[in-house]
Amino acid sequence: MNTPALSTVIIIDDHPLFRKGVSQLIALNDELHLIGEASSGEEGLELAKALEPDLILLDLNMKGMNGIETLRALREADLAARILILTVSDAADDLVAAIRAGADGYLLKDMEPEELLDRIVEAQRGRIVISESLNGLLARSLRNEAQAAERSLAHLTEREKDILGCLASGLSNKLIARDLNIAEGTVKVHIKNLLKKLKFRSRLEAAVWAIDQNLRPQASGSVRS
Repeated sequence: MNTPALSTVIIIDDHPLFRKGVSQLIALNDELHLIGEASSGEEGLELAKALEPDLILLDLNMKGMNGIETLRALREADLAARILILTVSDAADDLVAAIRAGADGYLLKDMEPEELLDRIVEAQRGRIVISESLNGLLARSLRNEAQAAERSLAHLTEREKDILGCLASGLSNKLIARDLNIAEGTVKVHIKNLLKKLKFRSRLEAAVWAIDQNLRPQASGSVRS
């Protein structure tokens, strides 16, 4: 009998007590395995390069290299890891900056521990996660920007609309490919094209905007597991 491989995780946060609390949460889940901790962005970047984890939990407000700078550096290093922001900041500027820098999710630290763990697991499984209280804030920011950019669903093909709807449901490329019965590589090409057409820098921006447009996948059944 094959045992499912654990997803490896590192935490980059300058608060020892928070790192300890999150590490204890992760220990409660049988899908996650914490393999490293860092107390600064500089240390975290080197740790991520060395360990190549599946998931990185990243704080925003750190001395020295802050979270946004660390996030950009991690993306420039071309690591395959998903990166989830864990922060106390509910400021629109921080939220938008993190998403545009390539975050796969943005969660507030004041969430209940059980809910936080659930969302971390969702992120590890490939879903886009964002604290519910921030959805409206981000949507308003993108809505205002969309008016200036003349952003419209009319610019997309029907297949691109299908994939954008899947992004709105937080699905990973693998799940989108499975649901639409197409190759994962084809999904990546469509996402790249729709981001360019809609003038978005990240799939999370596109997903939140799609939610605001009431766009959802046309297919049903295997979309939600």
